[in-house]
Amino acid sequence: MTDVTVNDPEAPAEQKALPAMVRGWRNRCPNCGQGRLLKGYLKVSPVCTVCRQDLAQFKAEDGPAYLTILIVGHLMAPLLHIAFVTWRPEPLVLFTIFAVGCVALSLYLLPRLKGAIVGFKWARKMTEDATPA
Repeated sequence: MTDVTVNDPEAPAEQKALPAMVRGWRNRCPNCGQGRLLKGYLKVSPVCTVCRQDLAQFKAEDGPAYLTILIVGHLMAPLLHIAFVTWRPEPLVLFTIFAVGCVALSLYLLPRLKGAIVGFKWARKMTEDATPA
C-alpha cells in the first residue's frame, strides 16, 4: 500500500481533502503543512512563507461563521436546558455562564473552521475566479 501525500497531483481528491482540512484547522498551509495559513486572527495569508503556495485565491466567505453558529448552537442549547433543569440557577448566573461560554467557543472555533474550509477548497481546487461566466 502506498502512502499518498497532499502534494501528489495524482492523489484522489477524497484522500487529499482530509489532510488539507486538518492542516487548515491547525492554521498551517494546506500544501506543505509548515507555513501559517492565517495572518492575524482571520485574514488568510496571501502566500505561504515556506512553499510559496498562493493562498489568496481560496476564500472561505461566510462558511466559517455559519458553521460556528451551527456548532455553538447545537452544543450550548442542550447544555443550557440540562443546567436549568438540573440545578435551577438564578437567571442572571445562567445567562452569564452561557454567554461567556458561547463567546469563548465561537472565538475558538471561527479561525479553525476558516482554516479547514480553506484547506478543503485548496484540495478541491475551488479558486475564486474574478471573470464572470
